[in-house]
Amino acid sequence: MENTDKKEKMIYDGDPGHDDVMAILLAAGNPRIDLLGVTTVAGNAPLEMTTRNALITMDIIGADIPVAAGCSAPLVRPLYTAPFVHGKSGLDGAKLFEPERKPIKKHACDFLIDTLMESEGDISIVAAGPLTNVALALRREPAIEKKIKQLVIMGGGRFGNITPAAEFNIWSDAEAARILFESGIPKVMCGLDLTYQAVATPEMMEKIRMLHTPVSEFVNDFMAFYNANSKRAGKNGAPINDACCVAYLIDQNVFTTRHLRVDIETKGEFTYGMTCIDFFRMNSGKELKEPNVYVGDKLDFELFWDMMISAIASLGQE
Repeated sequence: MENTDKKEKMIYDGDPGHDDVMAILLAAGNPRIDLLGVTTVAGNAPLEMTTRNALITMDIIGADIPVAAGCSAPLVRPLYTAPFVHGKSGLDGAKLFEPERKPIKKHACDFLIDTLMESEGDISIVAAGPLTNVALALRREPAIEKKIKQLVIMGGGRFGNITPAAEFNIWSDAEAARILFESGIPKVMCGLDLTYQAVATPEMMEKIRMLHTPVSEFVNDFMAFYNANSKRAGKNGAPINDACCVAYLIDQNVFTTRHLRVDIETKGEFTYGMTCIDFFRMNSGKELKEPNVYVGDKLDFELFWDMMISAIASLGQE
């Protein structure tokens, strides 16, 4: 990204979620980002909980950023949540409370449509949960396709984390994902191949702990739960998947990309929700399909964590 003082306008659409909260903190705490709003969707937890977690985060950091609740279920399939990763609340480990802030009365899809249509086409969307809200907004108002600067998606990969073939966000609503991947919106995909490099190692968590602020204590509380699940699986820490998307908007040098064709499987018995990535331009159709997504590849671990820790530190300042 160019070295400029101009802020990157962004809407965060997600299902908070431990790594979603880290992504929101990164966006709110970095001077390069103008966070216009947070739209919530059911995914890691039911909609009521993901919305509450977003509002609690805003209370803790003292940010008057609008939060709009969105879709409570996928377009076609029943809702499937992830308490085995994020706990029943979606943010287990944190000291949760009834937030003072309330969601705006506008539905997330309406917020997306209205904000984008009033813009000059300079707003990026980070979509870090099931893609239901953004896909439904596009279906309701096709003109937003030309208004989205870029769509940075946390989802997909060469391997899965909910089935052998599929990553959770894409699998949760593959029909929604297909709508967006087949659209003309410029897209960046932060798949598991990339995001699993963004591990919250003990060294990084100690740096956050040493900040000694209410925000860093909040992070340490919920990350203790999130990291414990990964450590039980023999890993050195949990991946901060969703924050990779925000980091890219701050500085594109944070990871390399490859321009590739990606299609979404919606009919497979064993492969539903798979991101079919044509690494070798082998697409078997009569005509070779053109690349449609910039797929994240190699992460700059130090740059990523420098951004993350700096953002948390800045939110702790009076």
